[in-house]
Amino acid sequence: MSVNNVKRVKSSEIELKDRLVSIQRVAKVTKGGRTFSFSAIVVVGDEKGVVGYGLGKAKEVTEAITKCIDDAKKNLVKVPIINGTVPHEQYGKYSGGYVFIKPAANGTGVIAGGAMRAVLESAGIHNVLAKSKGSSNPHNVVKATVVALTQMRDAYTVAQHRSVSLKKVFNG
Repeated sequence: MSVNNVKRVKSSEIELKDRLVSIQRVAKVTKGGRTFSFSAIVVVGDEKGVVGYGLGKAKEVTEAITKCIDDAKKNLVKVPIINGTVPHEQYGKYSGGYVFIKPAANGTGVIAGGAMRAVLESAGIHNVLAKSKGSSNPHNVVKATVVALTQMRDAYTVAQHRSVSLKKVFNG
């Protein structure tokens, strides 16, 4: 990710919940035939603004998931949440996966598809409208969603970045 304002978080400080997004059986063709292994993607979060994803591959499903969780704990980022929703509209792109995230009124719920839903719920976002376009590959959708969330900025961050007061951000 080429975003400058990404705030990394240590996994030892918080209690994380993990969600399995996808698991696939993959094959490597060798001289002796096909060798099967499992590839998985997991999203972890504390449901209070911290989220991360991890990839893992192993001969057994449980080993692949364990590797994913360890990888996800190394890639945690802080996401701004205001009143249970995102601060503003945001597009995200990773490879062929495009996502659009929009704030929603209280009581709306998480209106999002499979892989996006896992990321948004793990981050602790309760009301959001989201759309996935382009690739439906869970790897690309999860990564695009995390890119979009890391590009979000709340009013306080904008005020600090511009070196002005919080009132001036809203009044112009």
